[in-house]
Amino acid sequence: MTQELADFIFKIFLFYLPLLFSLCVHEFAHGWVAKKRGDLTAFYEGRLTLNPIAHLDYLGTLILPMIFLFTNSPLFFGWAKPVPVDPRAFKHPKEDMFWVAFAGPLSNIFLALVGTFALSFLYIIHNRMNLNENFISMIEMFIYLNLLLAVFNLIPLHPLDGGKVIARFLPVRWNLFLEEHQNYSYALLILLLLLGAFHYLAKPILFTTQYLIETAQWLSQGIAN
Repeated sequence: MTQELADFIFKIFLFYLPLLFSLCVHEFAHGWVAKKRGDLTAFYEGRLTLNPIAHLDYLGTLILPMIFLFTNSPLFFGWAKPVPVDPRAFKHPKEDMFWVAFAGPLSNIFLALVGTFALSFLYIIHNRMNLNENFISMIEMFIYLNLLLAVFNLIPLHPLDGGKVIARFLPVRWNLFLEEHQNYSYALLILLLLLGAFHYLAKPILFTTQYLIETAQWLSQGIAN
């Protein structure tokens, strides 16, 4: 095995697997809350699962992340196939859609917190058994990616979750206008991405990630003592 191939496989474990799992949980959360609110569309289409194949978007889940890894791009991101939701099945469409949309980013925040607690136990194991630091690095990346997914998806633009979250507080005619012109907001997101605007978004996420890592270190010391 060449060193280049070994490095690429390592990056798959470090970056891609945490992203893939986080995307699956994100989409599952949308479908699960939709089911609880009365819409069974995702359930009937087999999307209430953590199976990556069910949520696979060839471009966003497979091709683009692999290109980022293969080219050693400083940018690493992706998306899954959106879970289908039928607002007509909701008793209170505006309120229910708010919770369905918010469930995705909220699940990523939850995963980041779970990752923090898992990291604290890994620190304990590492101190006692000299655990391979690659496992620690993977969980740290897991925390960062989930915070990134949560914050990015809460940007109040369609077709992101944030566009549906903010719809709960906007007049109906405004929401219709934004939904009908979401291709423009999608193009704006791509433009901002290409111009490097999300570099500034990454800074507070990195700060929060470091805070959670330090929290995990503090917890590990408290548990060990």
